[in-house]
Amino acid sequence: MIVCCGEALIDMLPRNLPDGSEVLLPATGGAVYNTAIALGRLGVETGFFSGLSTDMFGRMLESDLEASGVDASYCARSARPTTLAFVELTNGNARYTFYDERTAGRMLDVADLPDLNDRIEALHFGAISLIPEPCGGAYEELMRREAARRVISFDPNIRANFIQDEHSHRARMRRMIASSDIIKVSDEDLAWIEPEKSAPEVMSEWIAQGASIVVMTMGAEGARAIFRGGEVDVPGVPVDVVDTVGAGDSFDAGFLAGLKQQNLLAKEALQTIGPDALKEALGLAATVASVVVSRAGANPPWKRELRTN
Repeated sequence: MIVCCGEALIDMLPRNLPDGSEVLLPATGGAVYNTAIALGRLGVETGFFSGLSTDMFGRMLESDLEASGVDASYCARSARPTTLAFVELTNGNARYTFYDERTAGRMLDVADLPDLNDRIEALHFGAISLIPEPCGGAYEELMRREAARRVISFDPNIRANFIQDEHSHRARMRRMIASSDIIKVSDEDLAWIEPEKSAPEVMSEWIAQGASIVVMTMGAEGARAIFRGGEVDVPGVPVDVVDTVGAGDSFDAGFLAGLKQQNLLAKEALQTIGPDALKEALGLAATVASVVVSRAGANPPWKRELRTN
């Protein structure tokens, strides 16, 4: 099982009514939540850990997890409200404004961390859940606690307009990177984390620190992965882009699913992964992400859909 650890929220998406007026449509989302949904739809045994509200929006979030086959029993529930993210789309690219004060997700604390059994092979972390306190510290502590015995997957997924203390957040990102087996970053995220260094230099440093695989996505240009045996590239999948909401999150899911399908979600296996196996996992990641950007919002494909694409 893979357990995704991070935010669950409601995206308020702009939509046009038949008369041309604009409304906001509530849709379940959150980067790590989207990854969990995508993994469940790909047929991977998946759990989700977050602070989840018992309000109307929290019930929507839980219902969608269950519909995609994701185990929500790890979540810490409270009566605090659900985080809201208002989305602006410009030429298909999403910008977010978050309403997160004292929400169920933000107020998650170390005392809420779940007990994990041996069924869980990997934990996935990232995104805005690592910015505010106390939840950011709680997720970091969970990674620290589990890093020695489970595969750790990490996608920093930087949201610069939500980060108030850049120095502290970079320090957290660097600590969590040093504890991770799999690191996936966009080219923009990598430049934000290490603005004084080139991408190849940073990726090689992260491998030297202990990561087994570092993947950098480059939008339509595809993705590049550095691993202990060298480097591989995969091209982007040509597609008509509707919007990019959930693209990186679904790439994460496709990559983890691709590793799982090859029985590679173990620390030792990742340390000795070969280029062909890595390309196969990256290819699935790129395919899943291409389906998501061809649709409105974060709507990852089911495994059965990929058989006909």
